[in-house]
Amino acid sequence: MRGRRLGPGLALLAAVAPLAAAAQSPDPFGNRLGGGLPSPSITTPDLPPSQPEGEATLSLSALLSGIGQPLRSGLVWRIYEDRTDGVRPGIVARSTDAAPTFKLAPGAYVASVTYGFASATKKIAMSGQPATDTLRVAAGALKLSGAIGDTRIAPAQLSFSVFVPIGTNSEGRLVRSGVKAGELLRLPEGTYHVVSTYGESNAIQRADLKVENGKVTDATLNHRAATVTLKLVTSPGAEAFAGTAFSVLTPGGDTIREAIGAFPQVTLAEGDYVLIARHDGQVYTREFKVESGLDRDIEVLAKAG
Repeated sequence: MRGRRLGPGLALLAAVAPLAAAAQSPDPFGNRLGGGLPSPSITTPDLPPSQPEGEATLSLSALLSGIGQPLRSGLVWRIYEDRTDGVRPGIVARSTDAAPTFKLAPGAYVASVTYGFASATKKIAMSGQPATDTLRVAAGALKLSGAIGDTRIAPAQLSFSVFVPIGTNSEGRLVRSGVKAGELLRLPEGTYHVVSTYGESNAIQRADLKVENGKVTDATLNHRAATVTLKLVTSPGAEAFAGTAFSVLTPGGDTIREAIGAFPQVTLAEGDYVLIARHDGQVYTREFKVESGLDRDIEVLAKAG
């Protein structure tokens, strides 16, 4: 059978027919194309946010100098502009991560890390390429406590102040006051003067302590003191008068402590004292002695003469 040549209209119909059939088949996403149903939309895949041109990452970490132990907590990082025009450099970025990463434009910077009262800085140049660097911190720590003889003093009753000696002045520069017993105080290596106060009066001890790089100096300051309870009574062992005003003086007349109440407690360094009690317009006195570690009542007898 001789073939027939298709006319122009039949050729167009033959070309369209396969497409029409395909339009009724399911697509890979489970939708049917054609038939008046909307076609699936084409979306652009999520892309990471664009990074400003020239920026690169700077990754930092810190070590204890000497021993090379990584520091993994208690760090504060700051990145400054490295200015040469005399203007105070501004902070570009900061972080408290152990190993932070910063995005920085090309330029000169100063990286700073503080670890308690110790710190380290380093100049860093960024040229548009990722960089990694390590800062070494020369630091140790103090851990303080107090005792009377072999008896530990309750931490709540102690307070410490730490100084850097300057010349012959042991308290040349205050590093920190109000340090609690058992607290870990991070410091640059060096020698420090520590003042320990037991109670709220004159029970004070001092010591010079050395902080070594990478080590904790655990020191106990031994006090020679006691806590006395003050009372105004009509006879030994009798009930104390409420609302009595007490003054504790040295034998030379210097006031050490004042308190009001029926039986206030006062912590005092060992030694000799004069106690004055005032009640209802009357004044009563007695001398007493404080012996280290001997807590006791100090009674003043309210009697004429």
